Amino acid sequence: MEESNNYGHQHPLLLMLNQDQLIHNQSGVTDCSRCGEKVSAPCFCCAEHCGFYLHKVCAEAPLELNHPFHPHHPLLLMQNAPYSSRRYICNFCDKGGNEFVYHCSCHFDFHIKCALFTFNIAENNLKELEHVALQHPLISTENGHEELEDENGDEELEDVRECFGCWEPLAKYTHFSPACGFNLHEKCAKLPFKLNHVCHRKHPLALQFNSERLSCKICGETNRKAVGFVYGCSPCKLVVHIECASQSPLQVIKSTNHEHPFTLVFRQVPFTCDTEGNHVAHRCGTCNIIIHKNCISWPRIIKSKWHDHRLLHTYFHHIEDFGVLNCMICHDEVNTEYGSYYCSKCNAIFHVHCVTEDERSYSIVSPEDEDEMPYESSITVLESNDAGEATKIEHFLHIHNLMLSPVVGKNENGCDGCLLPISGPFYSCSFCDFFLHKACAELPKMKDVGHHLCQKPLALISDRVFRCRECLNVCNAFAYECCGCKAKKCLQCVLALTPGAQICLKHEHPLFYYRDYNGKCNACGYTTRAAFRCKVCNFVLHIGCFSLPITVLHK
Repeated sequence: MEESNNYGHQHPLLLMLNQDQLIHNQSGVTDCSRCGEKVSAPCFCCAEHCGFYLHKVCAEAPLELNHPFHPHHPLLLMQNAPYSSRRYICNFCDKGGNEFVYHCSCHFDFHIKCALFTFNIAENNLKELEHVALQHPLISTENGHEELEDENGDEELEDVRECFGCWEPLAKYTHFSPACGFNLHEKCAKLPFKLNHVCHRKHPLALQFNSERLSCKICGETNRKAVGFVYGCSPCKLVVHIECASQSPLQVIKSTNHEHPFTLVFRQVPFTCDTEGNHVAHRCGTCNIIIHKNCISWPRIIKSKWHDHRLLHTYFHHIEDFGVLNCMICHDEVNTEYGSYYCSKCNAIFHVHCVTEDERSYSIVSPEDEDEMPYESSITVLESNDAGEATKIEHFLHIHNLMLSPVVGKNENGCDGCLLPISGPFYSCSFCDFFLHKACAELPKMKDVGHHLCQKPLALISDRVFRCRECLNVCNAFAYECCGCKAKKCLQCVLALTPGAQICLKHEHPLFYYRDYNGKCNACGYTTRAAFRCKVCNFVLHIGCFSLPITVLHK
């Protein structure tokens, strides 16, 4: 036990060199007055026993630290972060704090232990790091975290799922810092400070913190926590993830949706992919396809809420297979030389980024579930003609059988399903005045609707007075009701908002629904954020006006 300077404390401090001395002088569990964590030897304690403790490392931390991983500005040791809340998030471990902090003027903050730990790595001072073999499985704890069980059955190392350097999963062997509680891959603890890499031949890449949250030049992704180490070139403002930097220039990636593998192309080449970006490309030498790394892993089959059938991913299309090459969602042309999703049953085609923009709007179909199971039909066919067309049906929402009308053309009656005039094939009831468009009668009992963000499907209902969630009109015709939030949508809106061309009975061209359109409605004059628009003459209707009946009775 040695007496030392007081490090700004009002009483003299005693140096505790071992845990026995500390336990003898402690009255309970105590925390370090600088880093706020449980104190352990070696440490300083107050000679007057006022409850003041300091880790030796925290006490001897320099007031100014020139960190090799952050070479542009010094890190200043401050009692509190210079923010109104006095709290900060450490840019190394991503955990919060309100104690002493190493702060940089570019809003970079570190716990004392994080700044010193990474400084030791930069200086290749690994004496404090113990080599630990992860030979035992991770066990789950009551709070949901995962811990490593040592040979004696004790739970010692917390949160060892990821390396604190590259934030990738830990392999079998790691370095562990008992003082700081950090875990590192062995390779991350011994990373070279500078690296010459083929993806950036102009300057060497230096190991550093990603202070500007730049995306990786190779994979195009930003670390989900923006913490850990990266290799970067400060003059050129680019970074490369540690894992990406270690990849072979001849790296080969197998694709889940393409028959040939892709090879990493480090040379920055101009190319167009279905998603935006200008990162390092991956190339199929057989088909001469050049795409981003992320685009290699698009699922082969998805079930989208924007379409009734499953969609297949492909990098090639035969133009003659499609009547129209416009995306069914955004209505812009799909370049068939690049990846897209398409329906093999109805020749609908979608941009990848349109159909996968919202993770809630699609699900991945696993290989064992590739056989499509459609939703149950609303009708039971009782009689058919020679062409296989149902001429007599039973509809689950009507008590009588319905007959297919031989009349094709305008009819004075309206459809009891969507309330629109009947101008095509329809079913009618011989016992009561009940009429259904053939298309309305064949709608499924359950339906996924892309513009409805609830995860649950919608069920077909009738005989209820409701207000449509989309057009806000009140009616008692057929509707689809969400099985989750119970929101109801009239058939007009469900059919109108289904991707594809929509016909307005009083306009000569098809109208397409645009989810994001800022313009004035030609019917009411109000500005709309979503609308039906004619691509030929720019005629615009918002959904409320689009859903208005063609004729009405007025007193």
